Amino acid sequence: MSALSSSPRAQKPFYASFGFQVFAAMVVGLVLGYIAREMGPTEAGPNWLVQALSTVGSIFVQLLRALVPLLIFTAIVASIANLRELNNAARLVWQTLLWFAITALIAVLIGITLGLLIQPGLNTGVEAAAAAAPSTTGSWLDFLKGLVPSNVLGLQASTKVTQTGATTALNFNVLQILVVSIAVGIAALQVGEKAEAFLSFNRSLLAITRKMLWWVIRLTPIGTIGLLGNAVAVYGWEALASLGWFSAAIYIGLAIVLFVVYPVILAANGLNPVRFFAGAWPAIQLAFVSRSSIGTLPVTEQVTERNLGVPREYSAFAVPLGATTKMDGCAAIYPAISAIFVAQFYGLPLGIQEYVLIVFVSVLGSAATAGLTGATVMLTLTLSTLGLPLQGVGLLLAVDPILDMGRTAVNVAGQALIPTIVAKRQGILDQAAYDRHEGIDALDPAATPAE
Repeated sequence: MSALSSSPRAQKPFYASFGFQVFAAMVVGLVLGYIAREMGPTEAGPNWLVQALSTVGSIFVQLLRALVPLLIFTAIVASIANLRELNNAARLVWQTLLWFAITALIAVLIGITLGLLIQPGLNTGVEAAAAAAPSTTGSWLDFLKGLVPSNVLGLQASTKVTQTGATTALNFNVLQILVVSIAVGIAALQVGEKAEAFLSFNRSLLAITRKMLWWVIRLTPIGTIGLLGNAVAVYGWEALASLGWFSAAIYIGLAIVLFVVYPVILAANGLNPVRFFAGAWPAIQLAFVSRSSIGTLPVTEQVTERNLGVPREYSAFAVPLGATTKMDGCAAIYPAISAIFVAQFYGLPLGIQEYVLIVFVSVLGSAATAGLTGATVMLTLTLSTLGLPLQGVGLLLAVDPILDMGRTAVNVAGQALIPTIVAKRQGILDQAAYDRHEGIDALDPAATPAE
């Protein structure tokens, strides 16, 4: 008997596989979501099953998001300190930004093409009465102000007033944390030997954070049941009927980017697309059910390093950067098709200048959504730049949660793709780790080495 076949991992029964557990959780979530939807609401509000699914899903995402500020800060500081060991650090940075722009450009051109071919604004059952001005909008000024940290921790306080009283919560601005982390990392390099104690402490804190992260990842099957079940129970698929052509255009665009554009780019760079998707799948599926690139960030970083072979010194910088600025789904395909939908719905012509503006906003404006409300803010930024009515956002809100699942999955896939491509092109990719990946079960927490 070979050493491989006699290893504990090889003898593990299939039902103990982490990958099987996640897949089974998706099936259970769909079934429970359907049951909860058929039960209908009670006089006091959602039924107990909907509430249970919502609670489980939200707690899981909160646990992931709770680790994000600490993970970003320690990982970015450590990666900047480690980048000094790489001879091509500056080249890695600008190559990352360049590939962010290239893939965003391709995605937005696909979105514009589909919008013109399918004409979703002329083939819709939605009524104009559904239009309403969005409560949250985005602007270039918001983006510029968002770059400047309001405090060293990148935290913001918000107060919500309800019938039961007012509650105050602390929220983190990912873009500001990123700026603070980069500044601290560069300052530590400038200080030199005096910063070694701080960098050593930061490495220890990063190792502790990663260990806590794995504890949360073990809960992924449970979180998947709650997230997917709640999505089916609350939103269902009926809302797609009135915006069928629009929804079809969005998902066709997402599918083309995910299953055509990305594989072509991988193959052109000498990488097996099947192995990429096998390695990145844990992050992609979590993004689909959680609808949160930031909540998925810890898993995205892990699969990029462990499954795809990207050096930690580079991925710890590129993946958090991508989580705030690399959004092919939310910031390219969606606003392009949505802007064309709104223009067609209101009978407003778009010329070459407007299409160029759509490309400009999509390629350069992704970061304007960081720390805000994702695709909705990006859409309002696009509409305001084009001079289109913001009330058009209200036409699309009914299907936004369903579309957001696919958008976020594409976002996260792109956030793992670019570091992999750049690492390959710069000759620092661990090709053996990339090639030997065995599928989703490579993220089995039991197989994770101790930090």
